[in-house]
Amino acid sequence: MNEPAKVFALPDLGEGLAEAELLSWHVGPGDHVVEGQPLVSVETDKAVVEVPSPRTGEIERLCAEVGARVEVGAPLVEFVGGASADAGTVVGNVAAGSAVLDETPQSVGRPAVGIRATPAVRALAKRLGVDLGSVTPGGPNNTIIKTDVERVARIYAETGPLEPLTGTRRAMAVNMAKTQAEVATAALFEDADIHAWAAASDPMTRLLRALVAGSQAEPALNAWFDSEDMGRRLLKKIDVGIAVDSPEGLFVPVLRDAASKPARQLRADLDALMAAVGTRSLKPEQLRGASIMLSNFGPLGGRYAVPLLVPPVVAILGAGRARDQVLAVDGQPAVRRVLPLSLSFDHRVVTGGEAARFLMAVKGDLEQAA
Repeated sequence: MNEPAKVFALPDLGEGLAEAELLSWHVGPGDHVVEGQPLVSVETDKAVVEVPSPRTGEIERLCAEVGARVEVGAPLVEFVGGASADAGTVVGNVAAGSAVLDETPQSVGRPAVGIRATPAVRALAKRLGVDLGSVTPGGPNNTIIKTDVERVARIYAETGPLEPLTGTRRAMAVNMAKTQAEVATAALFEDADIHAWAAASDPMTRLLRALVAGSQAEPALNAWFDSEDMGRRLLKKIDVGIAVDSPEGLFVPVLRDAASKPARQLRADLDALMAAVGTRSLKPEQLRGASIMLSNFGPLGGRYAVPLLVPPVVAILGAGRARDQVLAVDGQPAVRRVLPLSLSFDHRVVTGGEAARFLMAVKGDLEQAA
């Protein structure tokens, strides 16, 4: 007589997250597996990982479908036969693949609390798949009425089905909502006169060098803020989180110890990170521990911005599209190449004076010939 089926639940993968998205099964019902054999690939809001089997035995049933979001502790597979199942313990190494950013899950979007609508209108919205939080009220006293819901339903029909945010884009939404909720974002803007740059100058290595100069001149911006204990940590190494746009969403890989590296090494390390983003082969540790952030959005377009930082980082430097501009030089008009700079900082812990000193040090370094 066979043993009763044993359940193996999704374990805590060590990322501090409450759930993961099931990407693909590597086994099926009736398959015989051995301890440590990959059972399933899941994507947390940080990385794609393979969950290994905790035991040797036969698969009785798969408990979740591809695409489902599975909570830690929820059933993954049922075993029949073999040793006792271990519900929630990972055996062997969890292999990390591509990754995205996030630390703490939280809800995004406008909650339905406080939305005025009759039960009938709420039922209609549910039947049509309309999010009441996205409906502009057209009735008296800001009440959502039937025609409001039907109008939004027609827009939904024209735009196509809802595309759930997963992986990188989901993490980006959560991180940006967290930033907006937690950080007292302030910004400063400046222009750097880069006419002295050699034709072969590499903008990214120049920006990295200037960011190092700014951090050394004003260490308060190369720091972490602990909002729970109301304290800051001034960091010795300058580990730069570099915002990288991709079809999957925003990645922020970390270039380590930028202050210790010459331009050639900065370029090589940057190229390696960019290649890893392109192949989605970044490891989770390559996305953690930034001490300050850099966004060079100029090649894509735009002069100035208010880039959002990700706590516990307290500052992010943005560089816009360079342009020719007429400036007064020694009292005479002259055409100069100008690089627009945008600095966002967390005003809870960084003063305006500290931010200004940092930005002027960045500008001064960028305006040097080499």
